Amino acid sequence: MEEHIVKILSAEWVTHDVRRFKIEKPAGYSFIPGQATDVAINKPEWKNEKRPFTFTALNDWDHLEFTIKTYPERNGVTNQLRKLNAGDELIIHDVWGAIQYKGEGVFIAGGAGVTPFIAILRQLKKDNKVGNNILLFSNKTFRDIILYDEFKNILGKNFINTLTNEVVPGCDHHFIDEEYLKQKIRNFNQKFYICGPDPMVAAIKSILEKLGGKDAVITVEM
Repeated sequence: MEEHIVKILSAEWVTHDVRRFKIEKPAGYSFIPGQATDVAINKPEWKNEKRPFTFTALNDWDHLEFTIKTYPERNGVTNQLRKLNAGDELIIHDVWGAIQYKGEGVFIAGGAGVTPFIAILRQLKKDNKVGNNILLFSNKTFRDIILYDEFKNILGKNFINTLTNEVVPGCDHHFIDEEYLKQKIRNFNQKFYICGPDPMVAAIKSILEKLGGKDAVITVEM
């Protein structure tokens, strides 16, 4: 397996528990928006603890970027990532599959499940091909929303937020269930990109198969 030791160039908080890491890009390293790699911390006690993270940079940038939700209560890799800063080192590996853009449709994300969509939507913006793509984004609270301003800039009215734990003007207050999807989507025979907690993904996939029929095109981040 290919392995690269890279330095962190910068680390900053995007939300109260999400950090953006800008890191060195190895020569010849390339990926397609939506793809991921396994990442480890280059310290003796952590270098074998690999975790998958999606690239949130674009391939033509001169650096790589990851936007990572951290879980301090778990005392695992993401908790260690909270403590890293510029100059610390990560180990990245081969690029692998994940979601790839296959045409205009509806992106549905729960929490950190939005990360595979960041590079895809950034690339569409750069190529002036955003079109009528929609992002339905579910979070517990407004402060949990990752890259609110950037998604708003890219998608405008097609960036739709729903919050499950609080009521905030400009956001819906609803779980993404069958009733909600019927309210927000008119055409169920289009492409759907789903990423989030496994139970959410399974439930939404089942609903879309019911509403869109066997010919509905559904792409799911596994």
